[in-house]
Amino acid sequence: MSDRTTMQTIASLVPPGSRVLDLGCGDGALLDLLRRERGCSGYGVEIADANVLGCVKRGVDVIQLNLDEGLSMFGDASFDVVLQIDTLQHLRNAETMLRETARVGKLGIVAFPNFAHWPNRLSVLRGRMPVTKRLPYQWYDTPNIRVGTFKDFEVLATRNRLAILDAFGLQEGREVRVLPNLRAGTAVFKFERE
Repeated sequence: MSDRTTMQTIASLVPPGSRVLDLGCGDGALLDLLRRERGCSGYGVEIADANVLGCVKRGVDVIQLNLDEGLSMFGDASFDVVLQIDTLQHLRNAETMLRETARVGKLGIVAFPNFAHWPNRLSVLRGRMPVTKRLPYQWYDTPNIRVGTFKDFEVLATRNRLAILDAFGLQEGREVRVLPNLRAGTAVFKFERE
C-alpha cells in the first residue's frame, strides 16, 4: 500500500508525536512520512533485505526480523502505536501477532485487503479466485497466505478483547464508511485493548 493518498489516510490515524512500531514496514515510506509530517519517531520491522536497505536509505530505523517469531524483544506498551499495514495476511499466526500488537502498543492500526469487496465476490461467484488491483496475484503465486474480510476482523477483534475505535474501508484512496465490507478493497481498523 504505497499510494500517497492511502498513506496520508493511515497517517491521519496516528496521533502527532507518537512513538511508532511499523510491522512489515516495507521500504519505510510510511514511517518516513510520519516522522516528517506528524513528528513521530520509532522503528520499522522488516524481513526483506531490499526493503531494509530502502529504510536505511530513507534514514528510517529498522530491525530485520521475521514477524512469525513474535515481538518478545519489546515490552508491554513500549509504543504509542503499532502499525500492521498489509502485513496480517502474510503471517502464519495472524491472531498471535494481533495480540502482540495490542500488547506492545497502546493503539493498533491494521489494514488489509478486504476479500468481501464486491468484485471479489463476483469473481468467486463465477468460479474463479479474484485478481484485482488490490489482490493482483493468481491464486497459485500470491504472497498472501490467508484472506479476510472487514466482518472477519470485527469478530477476531471481539474474540481477542480489542476495542475498535475506528473502522472504515478504503477504495481508490477514498474512505468508505457505508457498507465497507461490500464497497471497499481495503479494511482499516484502529483499536486498543479493552
